[in-house]
Amino acid sequence: MTAKWLELVTGPLEEKRRWRRFKQRKEQLPAGYRRAMDGLERYFMYAAPIAKGDVYVQMLEDLVDLVERAAVDGTPVRSIVGEDPVEFAEAFIANYADGQWIDKERRRLVETIDRSAEEV
Repeated sequence: MTAKWLELVTGPLEEKRRWRRFKQRKEQLPAGYRRAMDGLERYFMYAAPIAKGDVYVQMLEDLVDLVERAAVDGTPVRSIVGEDPVEFAEAFIANYADGQWIDKERRRLVETIDRSAEEV
C-alpha cells in the first residue's frame, strides 16, 4: 500500500533503482570514459526531448553498456564517438525517438489537420 502511494507521488521506484545503478556503473568507468559519459549525458539532457523516464534511462543504460565494453577492450573514446561527437549523439538519440515528447504533438497535429480536412 505504502509503495503504491509513494510511486504516485514520486514516480516508479524501479526507474529510480535503474537510474541509481546507471550512476554507479558510470562512476566505475576509467576517468576518460567517465568524462565522455558525463558530456554525452549532459548533451542528452538538453538535446533529447524524451518525455518517458523509462526510455531515457534505457538510452543511458545502452550507452553505458557501449562505453563499458569499449573501456574493457581498450577502445579509444574517439573510436566510439568518431570525429563529430554531436553527430554521434544525435544518431544515438534517434534510436529512442518513440519516447520524445514531440511525437505526441506530431500525432496531435496530424489528427487536428485530418479532422479539419473532413470539415471543409
